[in-house]
Amino acid sequence: MTPKALFALCDELLHEVLRFTTPADAVVSSFFRQNRALGARERQTLAETVYEVLRRRAKYQYLARSGHGSIERRLILLAWQGSEAYLNAAITEGERTWLDNCRQFDPMKASKGHNAALVHNLPEWLVEPLKAQVGEEFDALAEALLQPAGLDLRVNAIKVKREAAQEALAAEGIRAQPTPFSPLGLRVDGKPALNRTEVFNRGEVEVQDEGSQLLALLTEARRGEMVVDFCAGAGGKTLALGAMMRNTGRLYAFDVSAHRLAALKPRLARSGLSNVYPAGITHERDDRVKRLAGKIDRVLVDAPCSGLGTLRRNPDLKWRQSEKSVAELTAKQASILDSAARLVKSGGQLVYATCSVLEAENEAIVRAFTEAHPDFEMLDAAEVLERQKVEQAASLCHDGMLRLWPHRHGTDGFFAAVWRRR
Repeated sequence: MTPKALFALCDELLHEVLRFTTPADAVVSSFFRQNRALGARERQTLAETVYEVLRRRAKYQYLARSGHGSIERRLILLAWQGSEAYLNAAITEGERTWLDNCRQFDPMKASKGHNAALVHNLPEWLVEPLKAQVGEEFDALAEALLQPAGLDLRVNAIKVKREAAQEALAAEGIRAQPTPFSPLGLRVDGKPALNRTEVFNRGEVEVQDEGSQLLALLTEARRGEMVVDFCAGAGGKTLALGAMMRNTGRLYAFDVSAHRLAALKPRLARSGLSNVYPAGITHERDDRVKRLAGKIDRVLVDAPCSGLGTLRRNPDLKWRQSEKSVAELTAKQASILDSAARLVKSGGQLVYATCSVLEAENEAIVRAFTEAHPDFEMLDAAEVLERQKVEQAASLCHDGMLRLWPHRHGTDGFFAAVWRRR
């Protein structure tokens, strides 16, 4: 494809993404399905350019106030992630001069007052809650959130040990190192085409952020138990729980989205698990949930949340979410946790988790639940993780709860609390 044609497609894609009516990853996937003639490198360039715009939108919009052409084209020129030769072939002499001047811009010199946003590239409503939690680490956190996320894998322990999976990946030309905390994790170098490898297609590894792996470990799911993944989604943690149970017992994967549960089917087939029972529910008080009340050993509630801990992967979320949307989510989170708790039998374990970094979606929900449910005793998350052979577990927790930060731990931002029913 010619440079000018590729830039025109990028302009079209970015225009759709910046409407913020649909998650960026869904827009990009749909766009690629409509443009199947694009090669792998062209797809990568388009996607990475669009995501770079989303990461540093405040800075690029500030610079794009000058220049000519559509706002999308100016943003693309500023954020271009393809080759410089390709860029030069697509732009005019005037655009080249303008772009060179923009590249001399130092946001640190313009960061006083409201222009601090040009450095951290976060919406104003999100800045103060984060500063209140991390204090002097705010700049480090903001910078970490601007970096693309790495690729973590969870080893399927019912099929292979971590060392063997690492060797199998190496034999296929993929370098990976053990993750620092999860005993099941491998961190891969670069962005290989994992779905083309034998080790992946044999179901020996699954893509899963190290932090997400730790959430599953907090349940302490065991052989022969009855376990519920209450908001299963596409099933990443469901698969982790099934492996922890050694493919025994009964594992229910509940979700209100049949579409998300459908995405679990091919992953389930690869995994070799036969103890998983996906079940669509209409809401958190569905009759299927009521029938299991007081019967479940372990319940994981990975609640719907703002997703603001995943900005390395989903930078559009910081522009799509708002204080109002978070407030609406917290009401839903409290309702879901309350309903899920009814499933837990005496002596059973309940885990509430989010991929949010906001106190309102995390500690505030936990405090309210604990006060309202004296029959649930809060456990120390660090002690639970230590029993699951998690390295440096104490460094991952605060006030007895799991608190993962991208700048501290190299994971997405995750939160979790654990209770045992008396």
